[in-house]
Amino acid sequence: MAVATLTMPAAHASGPPIAIPPAISLAHHAVLALDLGTTTGWALRGQDGGITSGTIIFRPTRFEGGGMRFLRFRAWLAEIAALSGPVARIVFEEVRAHAGTDAAHIYGGFLGMLSAWCEEHEIPYEGVPVGTIKRYATGKGNADKAKMVAAIQARGFTPADDNEADAIALLLWATDPTGGRT
Repeated sequence: MAVATLTMPAAHASGPPIAIPPAISLAHHAVLALDLGTTTGWALRGQDGGITSGTIIFRPTRFEGGGMRFLRFRAWLAEIAALSGPVARIVFEEVRAHAGTDAAHIYGGFLGMLSAWCEEHEIPYEGVPVGTIKRYATGKGNADKAKMVAAIQARGFTPADDNEADAIALLLWATDPTGGRT
């Protein structure tokens, strides 16, 4: 198939400038941050600007197949979106190295469900490397779990564990006015 180029008639070429739509203000839309895994840490900045966070466990029971954790995760995403209002963006901790094969497979399953759900609902999603999150929160890209929890506590939060602390740090990075990229 040949590529065709349509030219604008000369009479319309110097018409009024094209209006650029205004940027989406994240202050009026929810942003969800996820530390994916069997114990998923999450943090949500709601439409009012307040932050809610926690952890949820997706471990299958002894009478369930391994895929049930992913179906429950998908249902949980739908519930969060329904309760929080329009979700403008989802950010997740992008893990490049795993402690073992099972952890890698489970992470891949959660990532597959998340990306499919986001595509289905037309919600932008972004993976953020672990070192970036740790550097943002602690100043050190290889900080351990205790330092991450301490850094988030120093910012006035009370995370239950390192999963929740990572999610809060990721949310703060994602909603930082400087873009968290300084």
